Amino acid sequence: MEVVNEIMNLGKVWFTICISLCYCYSISKIVPKGTIRLICVLPIILLFFFLPLTMSSVHFSGITGFFVSWLANFKLLLFAFGKGPLSSDQPSISLGRFVIFACLPIKTTPRHRSKISQSQSKLTSKRSDQSGINENPNPQEPKTSQIQKYPNSTIARKSHVTPLQYSIKAILVAIMVKIYDYSDFIHPNFILGLYAFHIYFLLELSLALTAAMARVVLGMELEPQFNNPFLSSSLQDFWGRRWNLMVTSILRPTVFEPTLNVVKRLAGPKWAPLPAVMGTFVVSAAMHELMMYYVGRVEPSFRMTWFFLLHGFSLMVEIALKKAVNGKWQLPRAVSGPLTVAFVMGTSFWLFFPEFIRCKVDVRAFEEYAALGAFVKNASHALTL
Repeated sequence: MEVVNEIMNLGKVWFTICISLCYCYSISKIVPKGTIRLICVLPIILLFFFLPLTMSSVHFSGITGFFVSWLANFKLLLFAFGKGPLSSDQPSISLGRFVIFACLPIKTTPRHRSKISQSQSKLTSKRSDQSGINENPNPQEPKTSQIQKYPNSTIARKSHVTPLQYSIKAILVAIMVKIYDYSDFIHPNFILGLYAFHIYFLLELSLALTAAMARVVLGMELEPQFNNPFLSSSLQDFWGRRWNLMVTSILRPTVFEPTLNVVKRLAGPKWAPLPAVMGTFVVSAAMHELMMYYVGRVEPSFRMTWFFLLHGFSLMVEIALKKAVNGKWQLPRAVSGPLTVAFVMGTSFWLFFPEFIRCKVDVRAFEEYAALGAFVKNASHALTL
């Protein structure tokens, strides 16, 4: 891989992304939300699915695929119908913030949203006083439209990771990369275990770095993307409140809630969450297969799809059992926690991580590390001459 050419190609891709998002922002000013706006942004969504294929780097295509082909596209789908973080209904969203929130995996905290809401309320109150009209005659009873739920936020704020912890994780990733040089002398299951921590640490560090840069630019408080997933007490806790919360927050309004509403109308509310959960995992499986194709460029084996279908079915069973016992009995956390982690790790070793080896993602990633190291070494040597 030619490092300079790949970096230049990355710049071209992200310039295209920014221009495309500027177009979407302008659409919100002239096209009403609904089907017509969806038709207007659909070419951009298709373009975003194609762009990662123009890059050969595992890291560049993988990150661009995750940030843009998955998250940005799902945000644009919500945006088409006036929902989500890009909605024109959001308070004072500028072009810059629109682009940043569209292409980066970030989400403001409820505290920041409440500050915006309070400032809007004060402005509305002043206007009402001046006009002699009180829009909400009983201030102790907020309007239903103003009540928002953030099920992940309270737990997420408790998981404050310090810079020292991030530094330790970065050092551990570097150590893991060095250990891989001796993989021929190490048991394959131990290597798979390293992959588990490597993927988790690398993903968390990448998202944290992105959030830190966005925080400086925007001056906003942003939610963390992970909440100690190895402390999960159930599958519902792991997938809903601890692992990759940005994906959780984008799948909920785009897949889970629409499916839930449809099933409620067809079969009633009691068991409606079950097919909604399964539908969410089906979409997640499809997107993970796409992400794997971006970084591997080989025909899918669909083992990763089976991983998510298995977890979706298992989560359905867990929810059904909780409904059946109705809180009268539950496993102690000391038991449910290790069982959850063991199930996640066991199924990951069986169905998830082997796909990275089959697609030789690890080999290509290490080649890129070596190429980048050689590039930095040559550049520093040239500067010292």
